[in-house]
Amino acid sequence: MSNLPDDWKIVTLGELGAFRNGANFNRKQYGKGLSVINVKNLYQSRYVSINDLDEIKLGTLSNPNSVAVQKGDILFARSSVKASGAGQAAMVNSYKDGTIFSGFIIRFRLNQHNQIIPEYLNYLVRSPEYREILTRIGTGTSITNLTQEQLSQLSIKLPPLPEQKAIASILSSLDDKIELNQQMNQTLEAMARAIFKSWFVDFEPVRAKMEGKQPVGMDTATANLFPDSFEESELGLIPKGWSVKRIDEVVNLNCNSIKKNYLYETIEYIDISSVTVGRLEETTTYQLSNAPSRAKRLVSHGDTIWSGVRPNRKSYLFIHNPLPNLVVSTGFIVLTPKLIPPSYLYSWVTTEDFVYYLTLNADGSAYPAVRVNHFAEALILIPPDNILQTFEKNVSVFHDKISNNQNESRTLANIRDTLLPKLMSGEIRVKEAETMIEKVV
Repeated sequence: MSNLPDDWKIVTLGELGAFRNGANFNRKQYGKGLSVINVKNLYQSRYVSINDLDEIKLGTLSNPNSVAVQKGDILFARSSVKASGAGQAAMVNSYKDGTIFSGFIIRFRLNQHNQIIPEYLNYLVRSPEYREILTRIGTGTSITNLTQEQLSQLSIKLPPLPEQKAIASILSSLDDKIELNQQMNQTLEAMARAIFKSWFVDFEPVRAKMEGKQPVGMDTATANLFPDSFEESELGLIPKGWSVKRIDEVVNLNCNSIKKNYLYETIEYIDISSVTVGRLEETTTYQLSNAPSRAKRLVSHGDTIWSGVRPNRKSYLFIHNPLPNLVVSTGFIVLTPKLIPPSYLYSWVTTEDFVYYLTLNADGSAYPAVRVNHFAEALILIPPDNILQTFEKNVSVFHDKISNNQNESRTLANIRDTLLPKLMSGEIRVKEAETMIEKVV
C-alpha cells in the first residue's frame, strides 16, 4: 500500500468503528417475527439484499436491538464453506425496522464519520485487492472463518473526505445505471410473460369472443386470429383448431457442437454457474486448446439454453445475437426452434409448469438432472402460424431491448471494475475517471 498520494493516509479498520457478531439460533426458532439477514443476502450487489429474508419468532432473542442493523452498516460474511466467500461484504442501505443479522455475519458500524464515509468503505472492501486480502487472512480448511480481530487489523486507505465522496459517487453512478437496466429488464420480461399467459395459458381472447366481447387491450385484426370455442386435447381444453405436439417435432435439440473444422482459436464460454434465471452473469475467455472439456455446444440467435442439472434453480437463457465464437457447456440442453418462433419457445419452456415438469423428472439425489429426452418428449401447444408470428412481432422487441440493456450493463460493469482498483489506490484521480466515463457512456 505504498506510493499513495500525499494527502491520503492509512488507518486500521478497528480505528474507524466497532464490530459485532450476529445472533445464533436454530431451525426450530424460524417463523414469523424478526427479519434476518444471512450470508446469502450479501452477494447480490453492493447493498444487502432485503428480498426474501428469513424470519425468526418474536421472543427468540432476549436483546434483538443489539444485533439490529441500520443504514450504513457494513456486513461481512464471517464463515463460508468456500474460501472465496469469507469476508464478502455489503452495505445496509434499506431495511425493515427490527431487521437483525445472523451469527454467520460480523457487523461493522462506523463511528469516525469525520474520517470516512460508509459508501467509500463499502466499495473499498468489495474491491479485488481487499477481497483477496480477506480471503487470505481467513482461517480454517473445510470452513473458512474471519474474526473481529482479523478485520480490525485491516489497513484502510483514506483519501480526503471530498475525494471519498467523489469516488463513491462515480462508482455509484455506474451501479445505479446497471441496477436501473436490471429493473427495466424485469419489467420487460413481465410484460412478455403477461402477453404469453393471456394468449396461450388463460386463453383470454378466446374466452372474450365466446362471450361476444372484444378482447381487452387487443386490436380487432389480432382478435380475429383467435377462435371462439375450445376442444379437448392431451393438454386439456385448448382453442379450436390448435394442436399439441412433442417438442422434438418443432424444435432441434443439441444440434450443433464444435467439430474439427471449427474456425476460432479463442472462445467465449458460458458455464452453468454463469447463468441465473434468464440472465447471463459473465462469459469466460479461453484458448480453445485450453478450454474445459464441456465447452462443446454451439448456439445461434433465438436458441434457448437450459441447464439439465437442478432444474428447480431455473438456469436458463435466451440467446440473442451471440458472438460467433460463443460456446456453452454440454451441461446445457440447447433448444433451437425450427417450426415455431424463438420467443414462443422461450416463453413455453420457462413457465412454472414446465419447470415443475423438469423438476419432477430429474434423476439423482445429490445432483438431480434431466436428460435431453425429457425435453424431447414434453408436450407443447401449437397455435396457428399467424398467431405465433403476431406474438413474435410483439415480444421480440422486448428481447431486443433486454439484450441491449444487458450489453450496456456489462460495459458499465467492466468500466467500474477497471476504475475501482485504480481509484482506490490513487493511481488515477477523480477528474481522470470522469473523463474516461464521458468517453464511453
